[in-house]
Amino acid sequence: MSERASSAGPASSAGPASSAGPASSAGPASSAGPASSAELVEASVHARVMAAAEEIKGWGEAAERLARDPVNQPTINTWLEAMGFTGPLQERFQAGEAPPSMAQVWTMYGLGGEHAERDPLHAMMDALTDAGFTAVLGTNSEQDYDRYLRVGEQVRITTALESVIGPKATGMGVGYFVTSRSTWYVDTMTPEGVASERVASMLFRVLKFIPEVRP
Repeated sequence: MSERASSAGPASSAGPASSAGPASSAGPASSAGPASSAELVEASVHARVMAAAEEIKGWGEAAERLARDPVNQPTINTWLEAMGFTGPLQERFQAGEAPPSMAQVWTMYGLGGEHAERDPLHAMMDALTDAGFTAVLGTNSEQDYDRYLRVGEQVRITTALESVIGPKATGMGVGYFVTSRSTWYVDTMTPEGVASERVASMLFRVLKFIPEVRP
């Protein structure tokens, strides 16, 4: 199984789905022609942002942590009910497998949870905030599923900074598009040692921007 779901927000189905791409309000604002980086952001600010991006990308897959709980049937049942899935679809996931689009559920921080100090996404957000890009807008996410998770498996997640693109003039203001990649693994013991199997991944893109002052 290798499938993809794409959305402009959190995944909302028990299986792969496809929907609209990035939110149009965050797209580039129309103009007579593209503005250069120097026209949108001071050169020193842009250089500082891109230097931070290169450093953080160099961390590779970081902020590794285990899911708080193993994949379990009560959480699957609660998620299916919350999403409004009943009948055959609900029955489908009563036999030891979890809906693919629940991947992110297993590694959510929970109330009061704190991200790791060297979390690539949050580190890049902090760098942009320090540079004056104080507002944020989630634009889209893309999930890839390698296989179904099974009840009892313990999921591990890592996060990497994929790209920082900008500055861009958008309908929301001038900013940078930041894309991170989360990857979920299941580790198993073998005679040769620990074997790590990738089970899902997600590209998550946000716009970090300076809000446009409107009259």
